[in-house]
Amino acid sequence: MNTKFKTLFVIIAVSLLTACGSSNTPSGNAGAVTLTLAGYSTPAEAYAKIIPLFTAYWKAQKNQDVTFETSYAGSGAQSRAVIGGLDADVVALSLEGDVTNIAKADLIKRDWQAIAPNKGIVSTSIVAFAVRKGNPKNIHDWADLAQPGLEVLTPDPKTSGGAQWNILALYGAALRGKVTGVPANDETAATNFLVSVLKNVTALDKDARSSITNFETGNGDVAITYENEVLLGQQRGQDYEVIIPSSTIKIQTPVAVVDVVSDKHGTTEVADAFVKFLFTKDAQQIFAEYGYRSEDPDVAAATAGQFPAVTDLFTIDDVFGGWKEAKTKYFSDTGIYVQAISEAQK
Repeated sequence: MNTKFKTLFVIIAVSLLTACGSSNTPSGNAGAVTLTLAGYSTPAEAYAKIIPLFTAYWKAQKNQDVTFETSYAGSGAQSRAVIGGLDADVVALSLEGDVTNIAKADLIKRDWQAIAPNKGIVSTSIVAFAVRKGNPKNIHDWADLAQPGLEVLTPDPKTSGGAQWNILALYGAALRGKVTGVPANDETAATNFLVSVLKNVTALDKDARSSITNFETGNGDVAITYENEVLLGQQRGQDYEVIIPSSTIKIQTPVAVVDVVSDKHGTTEVADAFVKFLFTKDAQQIFAEYGYRSEDPDVAAATAGQFPAVTDLFTIDDVFGGWKEAKTKYFSDTGIYVQAISEAQK
């Protein structure tokens, strides 16, 4: 990226942050601090409810006021914005690899996976489908997404972490022999199936929230998305239905302190505390309220009834060897997805 466009990108990112953020530190409160949180698109409502709990907790613990500035966009876009100059103290992203890229840019110096429990994975979900009321297209599993004439929505993997989870959920199910007509462990057959589904994709929105919003306006027959996005939409009165495919991937979303930025701001102590607070039962309960599957055993047990069971649930490590290998093999310039979308769009 040349200097001119890099500068423009940073200006746009910072403008977005300012527009989405809360007010500045209150005047007359010399001890107050401001934390900047850059998150991926879908957990905005959960964080809006968790942040006031944390500010009350921190006030009680340290007698210090803390305010937040927040921005939400596609995970990849947020990662690039932070690398490009967006001064986020904390990032809550969709992909481990997006945090790793920030660390590779020397903005995270500590072992971010050691700061919080569960190696920094703060919430989980699964890839699911949103379909119209009554499921008029009879969509029940991955193979149904390849039927001729179907209109499929999924975000763009170039900007959206959710989109990458979607692709790997589809491909992983195919490799595991869980897609009708696709033999197990056959990459050629799995790739051909991926192309057949991508041919039905009518929109590649910038992030998961934009994609489900597009679906809510009446576009598409089915949206491949986070389960929590469908559940949140239903809470808001949307009458679409959620379909859980028989085989799908466990979405694991990380949170991390960008310690070079927090050190510069003098906010590392409160940033670390906020990240750790996200793993408390109170915060995990809020994530569950907004459709996330909690890793806290007590919260998971208490909320189990709201989440359908998955016949074959796999992780990125189970099938793809982790994000480092998956990024290169599927989403690099010569990756399987990039070639498949090129073939589908011919």
